[in-house]
Amino acid sequence: MSIRLRLTLWYTAILSATLLLLGLGLYFFLHYFYYDNLKSEIEQQAGGVASRIKPQIVNGEFVLIPNIRDLPKTNNVFYQVTSLSTWQVIELPDSEQTGIKIPNMTDEKVQCILKGECQFERISIQGYSFMVYYVPLVQQYTRNVLGIMQAAYSIEQYENLLALLRLILTVIGLISVLIAASVGWFLARKALRPIEQVIAATNRIEKGVDLDKRIEYTGPNDEIGELTQTINGMLGRLQNAYTELEEAYGAQRRFVSDASHELRTPLTTIRGNMELLEKMWKQTALTSGEQDHAKMEMTLEAMHDISGEAERMSRLVNDLLSLARADAGFQMTKDKVELQPLLDEIARKAQLLPKTAEWIVGQTKAAEGICVYGNEDYLRQLLFIFLENAFKYTEQGYVRLDTLRHGGQIGIRIEDTGIGMDKSEIPHIFDRFYRADPSRGRKSGTGLGLSIAKWIIDEHQGSVEVKTRKDEGTTFIIWFPIAAELNRRAAQAEDHSLQPRNQV
Repeated sequence: MSIRLRLTLWYTAILSATLLLLGLGLYFFLHYFYYDNLKSEIEQQAGGVASRIKPQIVNGEFVLIPNIRDLPKTNNVFYQVTSLSTWQVIELPDSEQTGIKIPNMTDEKVQCILKGECQFERISIQGYSFMVYYVPLVQQYTRNVLGIMQAAYSIEQYENLLALLRLILTVIGLISVLIAASVGWFLARKALRPIEQVIAATNRIEKGVDLDKRIEYTGPNDEIGELTQTINGMLGRLQNAYTELEEAYGAQRRFVSDASHELRTPLTTIRGNMELLEKMWKQTALTSGEQDHAKMEMTLEAMHDISGEAERMSRLVNDLLSLARADAGFQMTKDKVELQPLLDEIARKAQLLPKTAEWIVGQTKAAEGICVYGNEDYLRQLLFIFLENAFKYTEQGYVRLDTLRHGGQIGIRIEDTGIGMDKSEIPHIFDRFYRADPSRGRKSGTGLGLSIAKWIIDEHQGSVEVKTRKDEGTTFIIWFPIAAELNRRAAQAEDHSLQPRNQV
């Protein structure tokens, strides 16, 4: 949820609570005011009427007989007298003329009235609302209660007025809440607009990697202004740090590239001269004596060691040069490369690699007629890196090459039965100079091959899938997007039905 929406909801909630409290306060105040005055008015009028109802002795008993001629004329008040001795109901003139009949009382109701707990009651008579006031009629000398007078006052106008008030308060409250929400949204948007400018500016800087840009702010020096100044200061420091880092990184890349170039020439000279000396010593050894022959053999072994180390250094220098090109943003030339002839060439040359494992070329029919967009030399180097690693770490068993297809991608699978790896090592195998475990340390290598392979895969918009198990082997599947199909009838190889076609 955005800050703008939260602020709007807060504004709306506060205003709604305020309006609700004000509306309820006003409603209950008017409700109490009106009905309290009404009760006082009814009580005053009913008391005057009750004073005119005199008990008379008829047949030895007190009987309530109202003096009708002396009753006051009232508006909206209807009277009814109930004698407690005979339960006779006497309707006063106003009630008789209007037809308004107040409901009769029960014993429970009478007891409640006599206790003073039910003086007022709101009831509905013929669909109209009335306020009923109960007045006990007491004999003056004996203080006996002879009957109860009911005074019913029509409160329909009050009910209509309060209903109208409720409607007005509800409508005004809803309209006020909607207006407050709209105004709150507008004010929040206006207040947060500088923050939106900050976000937009930082996004432009992030996408463009241009630390020279700064956030423009022309508003007051408030919290947002201080935030903008802080971010601009931070960008300045980042720009300085980034510039220094780029300069140092560029110097490092230039050093590695220059050193690699400079080392390649003497190493090539050393290797060439050592090969020439080896040939010369071998020819001399054929004509020398036994003692001289032993010395020549020792010298020849030393030459072999020097030649081997020079060759290893040459590989290291070539790898460093490739990675230096990758770091420098080297863009390789690309074109459509037909995959099957490249795989045939690699399968033939892989027979000449140093190996102790069996070399198997499985089904590569999925690659027939398939072209990928890339650089043929680098693709060749990529596959030889994986094959050389597979032969290096597989002392027995086999190394196998297959192809498979999935949708718009072609996969090259290189499987071996070598020493394998722990799953925890997989995320690091493409790191530079990383050697997976101590057992791999017994094998010669620089730890740069898979780093170069990963760079080549990324440059071809490909991906690599790794499946491995300790002491059981490793499988690499290199996926490339298909650029074109020269032969659309080429059969697609299935992963579970691969059969070897050639063994070496």
